[in-house]
Amino acid sequence: MEIKASDIKALRDSTGAGMMDCKRALQDSDGDIEKATKLLKEKGLAAVAKRADRATAEGRIFIKRQGNKIAMVEVVCETDFVSKGDEFIALGEKLVDLTLEKGYTKVETAHTDMFAVLAAKTRENMSVSRLCLLTVPDNAVAGTYIHSDFKIGVICIVNGSTDAKAAEFANDCCLHMAAYTPAYITQKDVPQSYIDEQNEIFQKQMEQDEKMAGKPQNVKDNIIKNKLKKHLEESCFVDQMFVKDDKLTVSAKLAEIAKSVGADLSFGEIVLYVLGK
Repeated sequence: MEIKASDIKALRDSTGAGMMDCKRALQDSDGDIEKATKLLKEKGLAAVAKRADRATAEGRIFIKRQGNKIAMVEVVCETDFVSKGDEFIALGEKLVDLTLEKGYTKVETAHTDMFAVLAAKTRENMSVSRLCLLTVPDNAVAGTYIHSDFKIGVICIVNGSTDAKAAEFANDCCLHMAAYTPAYITQKDVPQSYIDEQNEIFQKQMEQDEKMAGKPQNVKDNIIKNKLKKHLEESCFVDQMFVKDDKLTVSAKLAEIAKSVGADLSFGEIVLYVLGK
């Protein structure tokens, strides 16, 4: 059957697919635009599947709050050019809206389905690599932060008060997390395997240090112990020196804020996304 140029244009405008792809889809669906649209989406998903093993080193992180719910979604693609495009950004915003609306706590088929048209148009491998949905408890505040390049996102909940000072501190903690990207929140979160590995590294460094030759074993053990202590303090969020007051650790700053607002404050959920990590 003859396919009208106006129908091809309408299909292209609605899907973003190439002119010839639109024409073939209309031919295969006997000119039915709705069926042609579905066909293009199906072909797009098939193409995405073929590209699934291609590296997705670029992308963007999105955060949105709605009431007491906060969603953070990491969307990845292959090139910086696509990640900065209006369509990719609009898609990311729709994905975070969907997460909030449906209350999704993990990547679902509904997320994947939304990529079909844009993936077909850009011919890039793209996906939601991870997401989280946090609930801010009563008598708690939450800070959020997206870095200027949209490749770092943080959510930090502080329990115990809704005072403005507590809210400001929660936001400052997000800035701290983005600046220092700590590996762990507290030392209780550090797995024993990691501690063993660091001890082994420090031990080998000691063996290779000529200045340590001949020193008593207890001296060496104390040096290794102190090295590990310092390393863990630098790696754990609450033990790091606070980004806006380098005379106090994060935990000490929390105690200071708690005293100033007259409440017992504690950290709730904290989530840090660094794109691709």
